[in-house]
Amino acid sequence: MKRKLKRAERRRQFRSLALIFPLLAFLCFAFFGPITGMLLRSVEDLEVRRILPNTVAALASWDGRDLPGEKAYAALAGDLSVARANDTVAIASKRLNYSLIGIRTVLASTARKLNALPEAGRAKEVLEKINPAWGDHATWVTIKGASGPFTSFYLLAALDLTHDTDGTIVGVPEEQAIYRDVFLRTFIISFSVTLLCMLLGFPVAYLLAALPPNRSNLLMIFVLLPFWTSLLARTSAWIVLLQTHGVVNDALHWLGIIDQPVRLIYNRFGVYVAMTHILLPFMILPLYSNMKAISPAYMRAAASLGAPPATAFRRVYLPQVLPGVGAGCLLVFILAIGYYITPALVGGGGDQMISYFIALYTTDTANWGLASALGALLLLVTLLLGFAYGKLVLGQQVTGGMKN
Repeated sequence: MKRKLKRAERRRQFRSLALIFPLLAFLCFAFFGPITGMLLRSVEDLEVRRILPNTVAALASWDGRDLPGEKAYAALAGDLSVARANDTVAIASKRLNYSLIGIRTVLASTARKLNALPEAGRAKEVLEKINPAWGDHATWVTIKGASGPFTSFYLLAALDLTHDTDGTIVGVPEEQAIYRDVFLRTFIISFSVTLLCMLLGFPVAYLLAALPPNRSNLLMIFVLLPFWTSLLARTSAWIVLLQTHGVVNDALHWLGIIDQPVRLIYNRFGVYVAMTHILLPFMILPLYSNMKAISPAYMRAAASLGAPPATAFRRVYLPQVLPGVGAGCLLVFILAIGYYITPALVGGGGDQMISYFIALYTTDTANWGLASALGALLLLVTLLLGFAYGKLVLGQQVTGGMKN
């Protein structure tokens, strides 16, 4: 009997696994696979190792203090000759140029002028004659730093940091430091949009939860209506409304509020308005779901015990709504930090968020390493927010259960 029960239990488990296997396969293919690939690209550094393998091997034992020996120069000359024949010099030079501006020209010109392999013992002399940069210590440090197979270069660059010639992590020059400011701008915009969505969405969700079902269902249609319109169309509509001679400016001028058109678009204000309009339903829906589950009896009980409406709301109703507030804020903030189309269309040059640079490095410059590093940092922020929300909600539920 026990064996039969075990076999029946195993068959049931196999059937359950077979039912969820398509979902697991889809998640691995469409979610975990791309994220894993992104994380790997942010630390992979294989271009130089693949194009200049002998040079990388020769520099493996180099201490990085003085110039490398003749062996490294001879290995570089051989690798460049092979790379020129295979037309792959540009791949290595492009990666090295990320670390040292101008080295792309050095590699390209050296490969072009290196007509034959130097004689034994003369590789250093020949290469320095072709281009004096091969006598520069920084050139060889750059090649050794890009030898791979893994690197912290892209992750450090995403934080405006780099390694100096001694290997110490230092900040990049001020004129090249942009990403920390962009991250700060991204978080400020996302936090502001989240706050606006909460202030505007809370009364709407409360009204929907308090009204009879026939009225609340009608109003819910208006909340869901934006989902039936494309994101691009909604953003473009705000361009029409907020432009210099748009509907809003014309209305304000007709009412006598303004004498000259006010700039409402291609600035931070336009970004706030458009993003708040698009993300507001994502705040209302979690709040409405949470508020609908709260029994009105709690407020009536507080009133019967002599609590004023404001006190009853603050001490009885609001603590029960906090999980919905947290869920809505988390959802809106996570969506906001990854926004690209809306800031690109209605924002100015100083309002672009980090997703703009990820798209730039992915499509225009093909710098997949830096794009992946920026995406990895955004993923880290998202995971930290989710972890913090889980801790807060779990702590509140545990505390509430102990009080009950």
